[in-house]
Amino acid sequence: MLLSSRRLRRCQFLQLLVTCSVLSLMLMFIQEDNDVVNHIKSYSYRYLINSYNFVNESLSLAKFQGTRNFKYLINNKDKCENEDVLLLLFVKTSPENVMRRNAIRNTWGNENYIRSQHDVAIKIVFALGIEKDPMKSSLLQKKLVDENDQYSDLVQQDFFDTFHNLTLKLILQFRWVNSYCSNAKFIMSADDDIFVHTPNLVSYLKSLDSVGVQDFWIGRVHRGSPPMRNKNSKYYVSYEMYPWLSYPDYTAGAAYVISRDVAAKVYQASKTLNTSLYIDDVFMGLCANKMGIVPQQHLFFSGEGKSPYHPCIYNKMMTSHGHLDDLAYLWKHATDPKVYKVHCFLLLCVVSQVSSPLRAWRLEYGF
Repeated sequence: MLLSSRRLRRCQFLQLLVTCSVLSLMLMFIQEDNDVVNHIKSYSYRYLINSYNFVNESLSLAKFQGTRNFKYLINNKDKCENEDVLLLLFVKTSPENVMRRNAIRNTWGNENYIRSQHDVAIKIVFALGIEKDPMKSSLLQKKLVDENDQYSDLVQQDFFDTFHNLTLKLILQFRWVNSYCSNAKFIMSADDDIFVHTPNLVSYLKSLDSVGVQDFWIGRVHRGSPPMRNKNSKYYVSYEMYPWLSYPDYTAGAAYVISRDVAAKVYQASKTLNTSLYIDDVFMGLCANKMGIVPQQHLFFSGEGKSPYHPCIYNKMMTSHGHLDDLAYLWKHATDPKVYKVHCFLLLCVVSQVSSPLRAWRLEYGF
């Protein structure tokens, strides 16, 4: 009787296995643009996308016309000269966002603060294009020139600064890094609505620099993400532009960090791939995939998420997304020496159930 029961369970297991296999095959061939179905198909397809070069071949410049080199309208070629730069902060911004840039300069992008408190050099550069509206362009351009005269930290090329040109802005960053700041050991790409806990990040990168890390790429990793096929979506990508079921693994474009060897490799790859795919973090994933570079998940990069306002976060956090008017508040509290003395265990046990950064904190320390 015992033997029959075991055989029955084995048969049930085999039936379940066969059923799951058949369903997986069916999903692979379903052409319906359903978000849930697309995610299931894309994740099952992910191994092929990350492991083989047919994606790169389909997007190579042999098939598409290349992108011209855009002219620099504002540049600061000597930004990194004669300095041992640990970290270059490359912030993606738009011409009109001067208040955001000033807030960053006074907080997490403050080069003098990091030099005085951590005895390393960081550099900050803001990447931008030109205003598309001809009625605003001339006046805004004059303001940008004046702003750069004051701060010497803008890098601008003559493409329109629009959502659909984000990939051009990414290429601007990597082109500039390799031309004028190849001595920077690490490069961070970030949006201008990000809060970066620069002291935590610098301490972390100093420890990595001491061991000579290479092929380094960290952030909040997206794995098996499918292209958006809904034509009403801001992120719509046609089958002609990208025919495959899944993107290669990539990090959220809100903030990620790479080593300088990765910056060089990605720039070389960017010159061989079609840049019409305007989702810049996905394009970064394609370039890295072509060069055999794999992104690594870092628990304290929030990706597109926003960290809670609490001292228990600040002593480990790296980034938090979605900050416009509160950078000064965050910076003041995050850099307060008292934050490292706060006892957080009981709060973490309760709040971490609804907060991904706090869940990450618990995962690392086993709470």
